[in-house]
Amino acid sequence: MEELLKNALYLFILINPVSKVAVLAALPGEREQQQDLRSLAWRSSLVAAGILFVSMIGGDYLLRSIFRVNLHALQLAGGVVLFWVGFNALRYGVFFEAAPSGRYETVALVPLACPMIAGPATISASIALRAGPQGPVAATAAMLIAVGMNHLIMLLSRPIARALARHDLLGAIVRLTGLVVMTIGAQMAMDGISNWRSTLTGA
Repeated sequence: MEELLKNALYLFILINPVSKVAVLAALPGEREQQQDLRSLAWRSSLVAAGILFVSMIGGDYLLRSIFRVNLHALQLAGGVVLFWVGFNALRYGVFFEAAPSGRYETVALVPLACPMIAGPATISASIALRAGPQGPVAATAAMLIAVGMNHLIMLLSRPIARALARHDLLGAIVRLTGLVVMTIGAQMAMDGISNWRSTLTGA
């Protein structure tokens, strides 16, 4: 149970719920659109969970057999992308720009479901968890817990953003989270390089 919670928390951090708060808070906030916000949260969460589950079950096979790519290459690429996202947040105070139209239906799948929830970092981490000693059941449970926690935060994004903005904390928290995301991205990239080097040593 402890390892399950650790894995869920790790995926939760990679999903980065702070970025969802910032993006959803920038969308129109009229009272009649609260139902749209709930629909958006459900749609993006279900699609992202589906992407992560498919990646977890068949991702390693697709990478190795179809695309001729090893997991350490995906870890390196995911780490670099995550590092760049964190760097932008640290420098500019935003993770992703809101959609130009500002409409809910335009952001449910892109960028919310993918790449903000199911992005390169979370996909590579999910595949790595599934290949770990705990197996696919524990990895799936950890992923669902992480996506579920992020879903709750998306539903509460407006009151959270208002509370943070009242004390001018949203920008600071985004930048602090960006630093954490950069660090995780660097670690993921280094893990990918380390795994690649170990294959060379074992060859």
